[in-house]
Amino acid sequence: MTDRPAATVYFNSACPVCRTGVEWQQGQASSCEIEWIDVHGTPEAVADVGVELEAVRERLHVRDAEGRILVGADAVAFVMGSRPRQRWLGRLSTLPLVQPAMRWAYDAFARVLYRWNRGKGRW
Repeated sequence: MTDRPAATVYFNSACPVCRTGVEWQQGQASSCEIEWIDVHGTPEAVADVGVELEAVRERLHVRDAEGRILVGADAVAFVMGSRPRQRWLGRLSTLPLVQPAMRWAYDAFARVLYRWNRGKGRW
């Protein structure tokens, strides 16, 4: 039995940086089952997390087994926490002094990346 709940990750493969990160994570061994949904190919899937398509284009979203929606740095921490080799990094990124910095850094990078992709006409 796994010690982590199953999860669904919503990502945007139209972004080459996002696609590369997701492909790398998909190749890692996991202690939980993760379903990966590419909103570029299935935009209607965003209804599962109750947000607009642009929100998932900008930030990674995860729906865990309890139905909680994790966004951005919290979603990344969840995914890393499900990977045996990255579990320590997932835990580190949720520490009280680290988590606010991780959220700020993720949000700033996501905003720049989103604008770059829009400027390139990827969607």
